[in-house]
Amino acid sequence: MKKRKKENDFIDDGRVIANMNIDGMPRSIIKRTAFDEFGKTKEKKESVKLSKQERRSILLGVMTSYILFAVIVFGAFALFILFCINVWFK
Repeated sequence: MKKRKKENDFIDDGRVIANMNIDGMPRSIIKRTAFDEFGKTKEKKESVKLSKQERRSILLGVMTSYILFAVIVFGAFALFILFCINVWFK
């Protein structure tokens, strides 16, 4: 007895049913349009103008957060080394 193969009647017509575009995610290599994007033109985003003081403030905040993170990571590493030397290896 030979088994019959099931035939697919589904034909892909290229339409997108659900818009999977997420802000901040890179676009797909394949260019497809969704139903809600038909006939729409791209809107230009407003450019943000920052003063020198605001730019410095942002830069200082970013640098502070990175330095704080580095201190925490290296501090935890130092505590682990001290624990190993004074407790674990004795």
